[in-house]
Amino acid sequence: MSGSTVQQRFSLEGRRVLVTGASRGIGIALCDVLSQAGADIVAVARDPAGLQAAASLVEANGRRCLTIGADLALPDAPERVGREALAAWGTIDVLVNNAGVSVPKSLLEQSIEEWDFIQAVNLRAPWLLARTLAPAMIAQKRGKIVNVSSQTSAVALTEHGAYAASKNGLNALTKVMTVEWAPFNIQANAICPTVTWTPMAERIWGDPARLDPMLARIPAGRVATPEEVCDVVLFLSCAASDMVNGHALLVDGGYTAL
Repeated sequence: MSGSTVQQRFSLEGRRVLVTGASRGIGIALCDVLSQAGADIVAVARDPAGLQAAASLVEANGRRCLTIGADLALPDAPERVGREALAAWGTIDVLVNNAGVSVPKSLLEQSIEEWDFIQAVNLRAPWLLARTLAPAMIAQKRGKIVNVSSQTSAVALTEHGAYAASKNGLNALTKVMTVEWAPFNIQANAICPTVTWTPMAERIWGDPARLDPMLARIPAGRVATPEEVCDVVLFLSCAASDMVNGHALLVDGGYTAL
């Protein structure tokens, strides 16, 4: 952006951002961080109380918040969410596909129902939401899509087969979004965090016997905070990243450098 200031390039002033999984963890932190940067937020999640908490954070930052309750595992939910957001605000400038689920089990123990549930939320829903919102982005010749993937898409972790498959698929989907939509000035990127301390992470990694070996593999020696992930999403959502497209950006404390 020739002639713009640093503050302008990193601002989301006047942008409309849809965040899924917005009621807790990284999602509620995203609502706070992105609205601090100037964005109005469409917060999407299953939990009404969590959505209200997200809305309170956004409104405390002086921005608007539209809340939409949805279970993104249901086939018709992502498109309904997209249509409601478009009906309310006309267009969405930034889509952050953050909602994700995990049911850690070995490949021998994972059930078909669990596998399908993980793929539906982590992979099918981002596709359907992007497909619903992209035409308006194409019409305005501007848009950003940030898919929250995982370090597990780059390295193998035991008991994460279904989750890893969904996140590898999300990275590949991100590249196809880039190839098809970059000509319309739409940037699609994935972010791949290491263990980030959220309620889901605490449930999976709360046992020191499980967490300590992971920490031993991370050169930084610690897990990520939600805010550290959100700041990278902010970069990928604003004009400063207009030439960053089709990447799966690792935020892993150096885990994959080993």
